[in-house]
Amino acid sequence: MYISIGSNVDREHYVAAALDALASWFGDLEISPVYDSEAVGFKGSPFLNLVVGVETALPVGELSRRFKQLEADNGRRRDVPKFSARTLDLDILTYGDRVGVVDGVELPRGEILKNAFVLQPLADIAPEALHPVTGQSYRELWRNYRSDQKLWPVDFTWQGRQISVIAD
Repeated sequence: MYISIGSNVDREHYVAAALDALASWFGDLEISPVYDSEAVGFKGSPFLNLVVGVETALPVGELSRRFKQLEADNGRRRDVPKFSARTLDLDILTYGDRVGVVDGVELPRGEILKNAFVLQPLADIAPEALHPVTGQSYRELWRNYRSDQKLWPVDFTWQGRQISVIAD
């Protein structure tokens, strides 16, 4: 399963909080490089975005509930417009090769094909994995991606581990 993480409010703090929680629930995490990206859909501060891969047998509905609670525990507000600043945003991108609406969650998440801040980090950690609808690898999808969305890799350390490094 792949999960996207984003934050544009106290970004490093909330991304680290999400990684801490995911590690406590799932153990080993496969973590993409971290990217700085422009806000999409509204004028706002840039986001930190990344994708995490985990192994789990938990049902999609239970995962969705846990992620919403984690967002709420970290100050995510639901009484604001959809496109607005947020402390923490977690989305289930894929769950194996499941397709369709599962427990109220669209699988695979449509943002994979629309947003650079989701597709690039997904292609980084799962380049050969196939999108369950298009049948194309994430590497191929990224190679063919066309959009003016901007993102930049950033240095990021979590629990003393260098997650991403800007090449010199």
